[in-house]
Amino acid sequence: MKKLFVAAALSTTVMFSSCDTISNIAGSLSQWEMAAGLKEALTQGLFRGFDAFANPNEGNALLRFAFPGEAAKIERTLKDIGLTSLVNSVTSKFTNAMSLAVREAKPIFVNSVKQMSFRDAASILLSDNRRAATDYFKAAMSPQLLTAFRPIVDSTVRTTGAGREYESIATAYNAIPFLDKKLETNLNDFIAGRAIDAMFLYVASEEQNIREKVEYRKTDLMRRVFGYADQQLRGRTGVGINSGGY
Repeated sequence: MKKLFVAAALSTTVMFSSCDTISNIAGSLSQWEMAAGLKEALTQGLFRGFDAFANPNEGNALLRFAFPGEAAKIERTLKDIGLTSLVNSVTSKFTNAMSLAVREAKPIFVNSVKQMSFRDAASILLSDNRRAATDYFKAAMSPQLLTAFRPIVDSTVRTTGAGREYESIATAYNAIPFLDKKLETNLNDFIAGRAIDAMFLYVASEEQNIREKVEYRKTDLMRRVFGYADQQLRGRTGVGINSGGY
C-alpha cells in the first residue's frame, strides 16, 4: 500500500511538473498566450491585406497584375505593336481576378490562423526572423490556398473574357521574331500564385511592424507577448530590437 501511495505521489508530482513546464515554457508566458498573441498578429496582417485587395486599382503595384518575367519590357513591347487597349483590359481583369480570389478565400485564411498549432509557438515568437509566424503560416497554407484560388480565378477569367483577350496577346507577342522567351498561353496558375504571394507579403509586413514597432501592437495581448519577446531577444543579443523603448 505504501508503495502504491509513493507511486501515486510521484505520478502527481510529474504531472504537475509537466504542466508547469508547459505553462512556463517561455518563462512568464504560457504556451497558449504565445500562440494567441501570434494569431492576433497574423489576423491583424490579414485584415490589412483584405482591405488592400478590396480596392486593387488604387495604384499599389503589389496588387496589380504584371506579366511573368520582365513585365515592364513585355508590356512595353505589346504596346509598341499596337495592343495598348488589350493590355490595359487584360491587366484590369486579371487584377480584379486576383482581388476576387483573395476576398472569396477570406474564411480559409481566418480559419487557418485559428487552427495554428501551439507546438511551435515559443520558437516562432522568440525567433530572430522578423517574419517567422508568416513563414510558418504560408508553409502550412499555400497548397490549400492554391486549390481554393484556382477555380475562382478560372471562373473570373472566363466570365470576363480575359482569357480570350490574353490568348490574343500571347499569340501576337510570340509571333515577334528573335524573342528570348515566349509568353505562356494560360496564366491562371500564375495569377492565383501571385495573389497568394501578395497576400502573404501584407501579412509579413504587418508582422515585422508588430515585432519592431510598439505602436502596431493594437491589443493588450500583443503588447504583452511581443514585449516579452523583445526582452528575451534583447537579452540574447545585448541590444534593443525595436523603436518602442522596450
